[in-house]
Amino acid sequence: MTSQTAEEIFGSGVDFITGGNHIFDKRDFGEYLASSKRVIRPANYPPGVPGKGAATFAVGGVTVGVLNLMGRTFMPPVDDPFRCADACLAELRARTPVVIVDMHAEATSEKVAMGRYLDGRVSCVFGTHTHVQTADEQILPGGTAYISDLGMTGPAEGVIGMEARAVLDRFLTGLSERFTVEKNGRKQLCGAVVAIDPGSGKANEIKRIFLKGIA
Repeated sequence: MTSQTAEEIFGSGVDFITGGNHIFDKRDFGEYLASSKRVIRPANYPPGVPGKGAATFAVGGVTVGVLNLMGRTFMPPVDDPFRCADACLAELRARTPVVIVDMHAEATSEKVAMGRYLDGRVSCVFGTHTHVQTADEQILPGGTAYISDLGMTGPAEGVIGMEARAVLDRFLTGLSERFTVEKNGRKQLCGAVVAIDPGSGKANEIKRIFLKGIA
C-alpha cells in the first residue's frame, strides 16, 4: 500500500481500508497511516507501530466500527489477537453496535476460532490473507456473520495474483526472485455482502460474491 494507491481506492467509492502483514512493505507508508482516519493496520502489532488498529466511520447515517487483527500461526510475530480484540471491542462497542472485524491470518483454524470467540459481540468476522475465497459463509449462533476468507480481487491468471514463472521457479529451484503482479488475462472480484441490523448489530444475512472472467 502507498498513499497514492490508497487515494485511488477511495476515489473508486471505497469507504474504509484494512491492512495485513504487507501494510508496511513500503516503509514510508507509516506516515500516511499515522494521520489517516480511513486506513488501519492490525491492532495487535506491538506498541509504537504507526497507525491505528481500530476506528469508526459513518455511512448512511450509521456508525460502523472496524477492527483489524492479524493471526500468529505461520505469520510475522505479533501480540495475541484474542486479548487485543477484547481490549479494542470495549471502546468500539461503546460507540456503535455495528462492528466489523478483519482477521488477517494464514491458518483457517485460527480464523474460525476468532469467529467463535467473537460470536455475538461483533456483527461480522471475515478472514483475509490466503487470496482464495472459502465457501463457508454463515451466520453464527450469536448473530455474527462469518467467512474464513473473502478471496482476492485482481488477476485471475498466474498464482494468487503473481506472474506464474517466478513463483514456479521458487518452488522448483528454491531460489528466490521478486514476484511481479500478473497484468495480463482475466480478472476477478471477490467479496461478501452482509446485511446488519443497525439497532442490535446482529447480522441477518451474508452473501458471498465471486465474479471471474472480468475483462
